[in-house]
Amino acid sequence: MFLIIAKVAFFFLRPSNVILFLVLGGAVLLLVKWRRTGTTLVVVGALLMLACGLGPVGNMLFVPLESRFPRVTEVVTPPTGIVVLGGAVDTVRTERHGQVALAESAERVTAAAALARRFPEARIVLSGGQVAIFPGTVQEADAMVTLMASLGVHSRRPVLEDRSQNTWQNAVYSLDLAKPQPGERWLLVTSAFHMPRAIGVFRKAGWTGITAYPVDYRSTSDHLGFTSVSRGLRFTDIAVREWIGLVAYYLTGRTDSLLPGPDGVRK
Repeated sequence: MFLIIAKVAFFFLRPSNVILFLVLGGAVLLLVKWRRTGTTLVVVGALLMLACGLGPVGNMLFVPLESRFPRVTEVVTPPTGIVVLGGAVDTVRTERHGQVALAESAERVTAAAALARRFPEARIVLSGGQVAIFPGTVQEADAMVTLMASLGVHSRRPVLEDRSQNTWQNAVYSLDLAKPQPGERWLLVTSAFHMPRAIGVFRKAGWTGITAYPVDYRSTSDHLGFTSVSRGLRFTDIAVREWIGLVAYYLTGRTDSLLPGPDGVRK
């Protein structure tokens, strides 16, 4: 139920949809001769499309998220294990076409596979269930196993957490499977823009010794715009969704700070 509520709510909050609602609403009002209000809505919608579609809004929203944790250039000490969050596989297309279909965050799995090959003794937890409103039969964790096997990681090596539908469940269910012990060091692999919320949730769930390993960077510069309206709006949609998630998780007590950072850094 929470999944459905979240998806329906974001449908109305998604910036690209809000812009469409403004323009369509304004057009309707112009037809019924509410010219001033109609014109205002159309103009606001057009300005937002320019700002979000061609302007730097998307990058500006991504930068503080992606720069919150430093990029890891080298892992010297072998980790106890690696937790990989879902988002790398499109389960709907995977089921429909019978082969693993990559999503936008495919680097989560490719980076994790590289780590797994480098540290053959490290345990691996793949966390991701069905996040579609109308779920099929393919669980993301299962598809990630297939993808990692194609990248040289034996299919029997990962432990699968295939029930989670959100980041909080990623943390709770993975913790229950891995049962990390004091003194162990685990790498958390997810997109850089998602890392603040993910780390905050894993800490709140009680996972100690978790270390951020951000991948899948999206931003280019906080002052550069886009040459494609669709690309700019897509960036803005993803970034706004993550900021809404941060606020929602903070207000519901699933993180202990609004923008979790490295140990000792809170905001």
